[in-house]
Amino acid sequence: MVLLLPVAGSMLLALTASLAVSGWLNVLFCALEFLASLWLAVLVHAGGSLAVAGFQIDAFNVYLIMLTTFVGLTTAIFSRPYMKDVCEQGRLTRQRMRLYHAMFQMFLFTMLLALASDNLGILWVAVEGATLATVLLVSLYRTPESIEAAWKYFILCGVGIALALFGTVLVYFAAQQVLPDAEAGLSWRVLYQHAGALDPRVMSIAFVFLLVGYGTKVGLVPMHFWLPDAHSEGPTPVSAVLSGLLLNVALYAVVRFKMLVDGSLHSTDMPAMAGMLMMGFGLLSFMVAVLSLQRQRDIKRMFSYSSIEHMGLMTFAFGMGGPLATFAGLLHMLVHSLTKSAIFVTVGHASHIAGTQRIEHIRGLIRTQPGVGWGLLIGVAAIAGFPPFGVFTSEFLILSATIQSWPWLTVLLLSGLGIAFAGLFRNVQPMVYGAAPEGQSAVSANMLPVLVHLLAVLWLGLAIPAVLYGWLNEVTLLIAGEGL
Repeated sequence: MVLLLPVAGSMLLALTASLAVSGWLNVLFCALEFLASLWLAVLVHAGGSLAVAGFQIDAFNVYLIMLTTFVGLTTAIFSRPYMKDVCEQGRLTRQRMRLYHAMFQMFLFTMLLALASDNLGILWVAVEGATLATVLLVSLYRTPESIEAAWKYFILCGVGIALALFGTVLVYFAAQQVLPDAEAGLSWRVLYQHAGALDPRVMSIAFVFLLVGYGTKVGLVPMHFWLPDAHSEGPTPVSAVLSGLLLNVALYAVVRFKMLVDGSLHSTDMPAMAGMLMMGFGLLSFMVAVLSLQRQRDIKRMFSYSSIEHMGLMTFAFGMGGPLATFAGLLHMLVHSLTKSAIFVTVGHASHIAGTQRIEHIRGLIRTQPGVGWGLLIGVAAIAGFPPFGVFTSEFLILSATIQSWPWLTVLLLSGLGIAFAGLFRNVQPMVYGAAPEGQSAVSANMLPVLVHLLAVLWLGLAIPAVLYGWLNEVTLLIAGEGL
């Protein structure tokens, strides 16, 4: 029953938040969910993987469950005063605030369900549920632009999730040829044990559909067009959890399926087919995103392309495989979530100070409100890969793995990172240090989540704690078959 606590907590809050406007209720239940996930992590660390009632908890997903509940908690802490200000500005009614709290928790619930479930069908249902919850969050302001962004998100991700369903059906079909128990054909744990016996031709075709389908939710190019619009038009707390959490869950699904396909193709002529596809999509997404960063005029769209860049880099790392690349991808998943959610908190305050999301109109933040200005500057330095932040460490490990396996691609990765750095700082420097417009005044800002996240990212860049290293190494062993 302990496995059900994080999921049950989210569902309970989704029901109660629909009856109350209080942001404190949102924070309270997020705190309870985080404590439950922490308890779950302790149990897994002490006794290994756990399985009960259709749920499978191992080192891989409990690590992401903890990250999801932690970022959900810090975002809820930021969200309470931020959304209160939005409501006071007349952009939201009390009824729509109820919808916001309910959908925020439903969003967390579906992600926790996707991570904790052992059933590939329930994984698909949960990701689709996250899509529907996000549609309502993106369209919360009910402006023509937000409704258009929500429809674009719904249509593109709906097509993608339909392709993922077809891939899941093909996996189930391959399982029926091997497993005597038909009901076990969607159990990831059972499929992983019999991966070597699954038909490699069917699994290869299935993975193409699964990568394109779930890759749409990851934000991989060319299925990425929903992501910049959803980030720019939705409330800032939604942007924080979209970038920091939902993209991770979709990539988690892709990696889980890759483990099955790798086992199926192990004895064929193309054992690395799944990895090569992920490397191709990841590298394409990375390069398109770093080039698109250069011409953005909306601050939230700019950082949404930064998210596509980093998700492409993670996809590339997991596709490359091997213990070093896998460990680096896991670490990058962690530090990117913490850093990008912190950046979106500062972006929300910056847009409130300037009264706009247009980059050319956001100026002099460090003079008007030093906490927001310094938070944005340090957050961008962290996400750009400056030492000694954790993003530098994970990117350095990815480059090291690339030098070992695909040395000629290292120049491409380094060039992309340099271009992304230039695009970010070209825009951020005048926003932080430029002359503040007349009449610009400070706003009520909660910078605690930014401080906590950036300190954690700094700590992970200076020294990875032994517990976390052992944890990530255990996940690396699970995914790559070999630890560091």
